[in-house]
Amino acid sequence: MRALVQRVSEGGVDIAEKNYSAQIGKGLVILLGVKIGDSEKDVNFVADKCCSLRIFEDGMGKMNLSVKDVDGEILIISQFTLYGETAKGNRPGFTEAARPEEAIPLYEKFVKRLKETVGNHKVKTGIFGAMMSVKIVNDGPVTLYVESKT
Repeated sequence: MRALVQRVSEGGVDIAEKNYSAQIGKGLVILLGVKIGDSEKDVNFVADKCCSLRIFEDGMGKMNLSVKDVDGEILIISQFTLYGETAKGNRPGFTEAARPEEAIPLYEKFVKRLKETVGNHKVKTGIFGAMMSVKIVNDGPVTLYVESKT
């Protein structure tokens, strides 16, 4: 499981075909990719790491606070392209990305884990598999990559 984590001053997602929109203020936008063979152990590791990353500045200007510490919000976007293979040719291959029937339950567990950690009202999502317009106002910029070991 891979998560591209961005510290943001604001973020949002719009899905015109589904008449859906979600917005956050200060917090994290997490682009989440699920790999074939990922498990609940991977979900828990990546979710807990994302919530615990000390990437927000404290009163002395040092990155020493987590999203929980700053009472921030989280926007989670499913992103199978994080498993795009680009070593050969110019067209990415996605053979490592989990199929929806495997990925959706793990994505939903990831969302649930974050809601349990930071609060239900603090977590927003896109819609798995939908074409989305995602707004990310990266603060810093601060962007980190979190990956489970398996």
